[in-house]
Amino acid sequence: MTAQPLPLSSVGNPAAAGPPVLHVCVTCRQGGPAMDCPPGAQLLERLQDLLEAERLAGQEPSATLRPVACLAACDRGCTAAIAMPERWTWLLGHLGAEKAEDILAYARLYAASAKGTVMPSRRPASLAHMVLGRVPALLYTEQEEP
Repeated sequence: MTAQPLPLSSVGNPAAAGPPVLHVCVTCRQGGPAMDCPPGAQLLERLQDLLEAERLAGQEPSATLRPVACLAACDRGCTAAIAMPERWTWLLGHLGAEKAEDILAYARLYAASAKGTVMPSRRPASLAHMVLGRVPALLYTEQEEP
């Protein structure tokens, strides 16, 4: 098998990609018992409210939200992953609805970066210890050799 890079429609024009995608784990309950509205769902709801306020103010959205069922970092919830073509994808943890404004500020810095790296000194202080891991920007498909 050889790995072939996936074509990215935004190659050479990252602005065409739009805002970063923020995948928010809606099942995160920060290690607590099952509940009707876990903290991950509360985080998603707060982010939705903030993005709606941006839209009403005529601003470009800071991110596109995508709820996900699990990011497999349950002991570090609430978690999210931020992704954009040609940039690192970051797995973020130790989040909560109270950090939603700072998460969107981080998303704007991430989108403005060349490779998706926002140094800790540039992040909002509440997000100093949020990085759990990163995934390379270049994605591959596996193809069998003939």
